[in-house]
Amino acid sequence: MNAARILLVEDDEKLAALTANFLCQNGYLLDCAASCEEALELVKEKPDLILLDLGLPDGDGITLCAQLREYHHGPILMLTARDSTLDQVVGLDAGADDFLSKPIEPMVLLARIRAFLRQRLRAEAQTFIEFKSLKLSSSSQQVWLNGEEVRLSSMEFLLLELLVKQAGHVVSREALCRHARGVEYDGLDRTVDIRISRMRKKLGDQKAQSERIRSVRGQGYLLVPDAW
Repeated sequence: MNAARILLVEDDEKLAALTANFLCQNGYLLDCAASCEEALELVKEKPDLILLDLGLPDGDGITLCAQLREYHHGPILMLTARDSTLDQVVGLDAGADDFLSKPIEPMVLLARIRAFLRQRLRAEAQTFIEFKSLKLSSSSQQVWLNGEEVRLSSMEFLLLELLVKQAGHVVSREALCRHARGVEYDGLDRTVDIRISRMRKKLGDQKAQSERIRSVRGQGYLLVPDAW
């Protein structure tokens, strides 16, 4: 199996070197960018995963995230010293799949990377999932609704994939968090809720209509079969 390629976007030279060395020692190939310009060039090398720092010298990491999404459909993990829910909401809306707060424990970073890459490997072993007006490609993480492609982030795709597989049944936040993020739900993290809200809009799920993905208070989410 070929080693996974990671694009690290970090302008702190010392931190970038330490992170790159650690990941290389654990079997990954690294491309390093210290600016938005370099990142947009290196993303053409088709990395399997992107680690993206929010603070960059020639632009904002959130804007860059949206630009990278034009080329990259795999996981994007944002690295940030900020601890603001608003920053996370904006970042997730821009296309990030998850956040890691600095300073990051090396083994925690490694575990999160492995979890996201495992999800991609499992997806590549599958083919298409078809449900009513939906069609999902696990290998490319593409989604079509009534024959029209809907652009979802990697995490949004994984959440929808599990909801489709469990259509008609309530799926707990714990199960969704494990499937999409590879970590246990701590009862406070709103990442799954933010992502599902974003995904609903992309799928045209408006409350004025019958809800296609319904929030079940205190339990989780339900994909309603008759609404598709």
